[in-house]
Amino acid sequence: MNLRRIITLVEETRTEMGQPVSPPARRALAAAVIVNPYAGRYVADLAELFETGAELGTLLGAEALTALGCAAGDVQGYGKAALVGEDGELEHAAALLHPTLGAPLRDVLGGGKALVPSSKAMGAPGTVIDVPLGHKDAAYVRSHFDGMRLQLPDAPRRGEIVVAVALQLGGRPNPRVGGLRHSEVTGADGLR
Repeated sequence: MNLRRIITLVEETRTEMGQPVSPPARRALAAAVIVNPYAGRYVADLAELFETGAELGTLLGAEALTALGCAAGDVQGYGKAALVGEDGELEHAAALLHPTLGAPLRDVLGGGKALVPSSKAMGAPGTVIDVPLGHKDAAYVRSHFDGMRLQLPDAPRRGEIVVAVALQLGGRPNPRVGGLRHSEVTGADGLR
């Protein structure tokens, strides 16, 4: 993996619409700007990106966990995303995110039963990347449907990819749309 840069971002919401958020809603994102080894050409076998995805699952998971400042077992939600520069293709993002990134991310966190929400896009430097978030053990926990945004003025360059992982300590600030609560999760099937 040819890594140009790592970015971390932490958000903590303490009040929302004048109402206190207790405990504060805290989430963190770690992103890597990497060189796309397949930029500018079609390649049938994307195995190199599978390997890079596994490395980034561990690296970005650990970076985001450190930035979040909690124990791995305290993390309640996660998500992943990739933004491919103009000389790549959307399948390059899929190759990084889907075959191998999730298991190493779960290893960093000590588990996770639910699918890791993801998004893929193509764009030029300065394009916003949206990283969806969901509960790590139960997909039906609505309070944890959220996301983080990242915008880098110099990435992705034409032959680069931005890959991001986000973690959340709790759900959205002051959630009140019903559904399964974190305290009710059984974590048996990744749904409830």
